Amino acid sequence: MLNFQDVKNNDKINTYINKADEVLLAIGYTEHSFAHVTKVSDTAAYILTALNYPKREIELAKIAGYLHDIGNMVNRDMHSQTGAMIAYNVLSDIGMDAIDIADVVSAIGNHDESTGAPVNVITAALIIADKTDVRRSRVRNPKPTNFDIHDRVNYSVESSSLIINSENNEIMLDLKLDNTIGSVMDYFEIFLGRMDMCRKAAEKLGLKFTMSANGQRLI
Repeated sequence: MLNFQDVKNNDKINTYINKADEVLLAIGYTEHSFAHVTKVSDTAAYILTALNYPKREIELAKIAGYLHDIGNMVNRDMHSQTGAMIAYNVLSDIGMDAIDIADVVSAIGNHDESTGAPVNVITAALIIADKTDVRRSRVRNPKPTNFDIHDRVNYSVESSSLIINSENNEIMLDLKLDNTIGSVMDYFEIFLGRMDMCRKAAEKLGLKFTMSANGQRLI
């Protein structure tokens, strides 16, 4: 049975991840390379592990997290759908079972807020993991004077953590923001759609999504 290490050690997959990030670098997007996909993979696994989901679903969430952005090597637009098709071909080639491919492809194809939905728990975990990866180290613009709002918001995040309180059926994104760089209003201006998708994904997992910034609960 194909596992996460088989995927992570695959040269073709790693080439696609690298090339996808090169495309986003060329058009001025934040980092979407191995740091991002590894964090998303680990966070998706953390969510399902904390909620006591079966080991195989946790493994598939890790795989989906690692592969979720490879469609960017084609184009940023519709990258979730193209990424799902690329993942289908690669995973078929290396021998993953059809039922597992179906779950991974569904998650990748539904992770973007413009077209996606939390169609299963693997997708829900991927959505939350992806949309909550906001951090200073993702900014690649070397000149703060040239920051757009996405750069400013990411750079303003000094630290972030995702906390699951299973007793209260709650998952919280806890941020520490430098308000001299970006404000909470800036954050909501560009992330409102993503946070709404996190809310729906949390509901799929039987949780309530909340967020706090600098110790103040916002949602």
